[in-house]
Amino acid sequence: MTTQPLPGNNWNLTQEAFAKFLAWLGPNPDEAGKKYEDVRRKLIKLFACRGCDCPEDLTDETINRVINRSQDIADTYVGDPALYFYGVARNVHHEYLRKMPGFQPPPPGETAGTDEEYECLDQCIEGLLPRSRELVLQYYQEGKKAKIESRKRLAARLGIPLNALRIRACRIRTNLQTCVVQCLKEKAAK
Repeated sequence: MTTQPLPGNNWNLTQEAFAKFLAWLGPNPDEAGKKYEDVRRKLIKLFACRGCDCPEDLTDETINRVINRSQDIADTYVGDPALYFYGVARNVHHEYLRKMPGFQPPPPGETAGTDEEYECLDQCIEGLLPRSRELVLQYYQEGKKAKIESRKRLAARLGIPLNALRIRACRIRTNLQTCVVQCLKEKAAK
């Protein structure tokens, strides 16, 4: 699925602007280049985990906006520039969600899924590898405060950092969402 570019200004990247941007990331060009690649990789992962169908395009949009804005803030910005990227990425993601065709939040009071959705979800969960099924079911088992401690225990039991657990759960959830959508399309076609 191809999406329309997000609305933004029609700013064109110049060599001078990119050089100033890299200087903002770090005084050493090699170090700045590595930081740029690291941030870009993390942004792609962030958008992919949020279920975006074009994470690279959204990452490029985010980076272009940051490069454009860095021309004004580079001299006065205090802190890690990577954090600025994540704030811009949050805004880009919100715009992406608003622009998605057919996206409408559920009406108030209608948050429960249909029987077909639950059947498809059960079918898709059964299709997961046993360890993935166990992980996702335990990850989303608890609510509110209990989920924090439950997820810490799950990460410790698996011997992975909490952030790695979040990423694994996000990937499994994205695959489940794709599976459920496909299942519902197949049911509708029958």
